Amino acid sequence: MLNLTTLHLRRLLVLSWCGWGCVAWAWPGVVTHVSDGDTVWVQPLQGGEVYKLRLQGIDAPEICQPWGPQARAALHALLQGQVVEVQGRYRDTYGRLLAQLSRQGIDVGAWMVGQGYAWSYSYQHRAGMYDALQVMAQSQHLGLFADAQAMQPRWFRKRFGSCHTR
Repeated sequence: MLNLTTLHLRRLLVLSWCGWGCVAWAWPGVVTHVSDGDTVWVQPLQGGEVYKLRLQGIDAPEICQPWGPQARAALHALLQGQVVEVQGRYRDTYGRLLAQLSRQGIDVGAWMVGQGYAWSYSYQHRAGMYDALQVMAQSQHLGLFADAQAMQPRWFRKRFGSCHTR
């Protein structure tokens, strides 16, 4: 087990090697808050600052749009107060660490898409990492995929703006 000083030194070395936008380490932590269906706050088990994380590979409904509260509630029920393994690499434009989370060996992003609480995130016509799970959830009409009016968050924001500017 690393002590806190060694852990910080390792992080600084990784940051200097990767550059400012890259954070390439894995660490266990406890989920202290769930903001919405794809954003959580995690406290490292060794202590230190709490990190605001964006789940990599998914796009959950905005909290103010249909299915947003359900996505947040599902993620909260799964993770609040639980120990997770965080694997992060980059920060998004809002400063959040983009990370894959796992709880007891289960990929949280895969679970969210597979249960119909989020879309697999694709960018510039590149396949998303959970596209196959999304197709399965759609074929089974799970969660938001049972709602013909469900709108991907990127289109919701373009049409109605951010929930935070209302």
